[in-house]
Amino acid sequence: MSQNTINYLIHDRNARGHAQFGWLDSYHTFSFGSFYDPNRMGFRSLRVINDDRIAPGAGFPTHSHRDMEILTYVLSGAVEHKDSLGTGSVIRPGDAQIMSAGTGISHSEFNPSQTEPLHLLQIWIVPDKQGLAPRYEQKSFPLAEKRGKLRLIAAQDGRDGAVTIHQDVDLYTAVLEPGDVVNYHVKPHRYAWLQIAQGVATLNGEELRAGDGVQISGEEELQISTDIGTEILLFDLG
Repeated sequence: MSQNTINYLIHDRNARGHAQFGWLDSYHTFSFGSFYDPNRMGFRSLRVINDDRIAPGAGFPTHSHRDMEILTYVLSGAVEHKDSLGTGSVIRPGDAQIMSAGTGISHSEFNPSQTEPLHLLQIWIVPDKQGLAPRYEQKSFPLAEKRGKLRLIAAQDGRDGAVTIHQDVDLYTAVLEPGDVVNYHVKPHRYAWLQIAQGVATLNGEELRAGDGVQISGEEELQISTDIGTEILLFDLG
């Protein structure tokens, strides 16, 4: 933590919204669907983080979006994506996928396995401008590139092999094993969000568990470690 001020706020996993429909078990970090909390309306351009578990053979039938950057981050299993651009793909752990809804796009997302459940995070980010052309991009990042270190997987300029996002956001991921430590400096006039995707992490001495999110406002030195293993997402936000 900073010596004089505490620049972050923990959003407890147990205060998330929850929806269960038999085939879908979903937790909402921010207000979504029937879950409304005026203190959880998003953070900066980050609007949705839904932690979804989808039963074998089930999924979201074709539906539409517009003017939103939508990322799907698979933790286990796989998701089959089809959209009105003609894209058909399977997204697996290690993949970075983004769909820019822009002027309008329709898509479906299903668990193609008849035996294995699917666990994913669905992330929505408000784009820097409306009316963009819809687009789809997907890249794969080997585990070795994010084991014990932060790996950039999405960025406005698409640098270092990251997928391109239409917003001032750098998205990093890391898979940490016991003893691993990563450090990150949030620059002045920047913001960040740390999402614990799996396992248990320690941020500057504070224990966090899967589903916890941390809102970071202003310059901060982050030290992230784990005793039992964790997978994290770190958003650096304008």
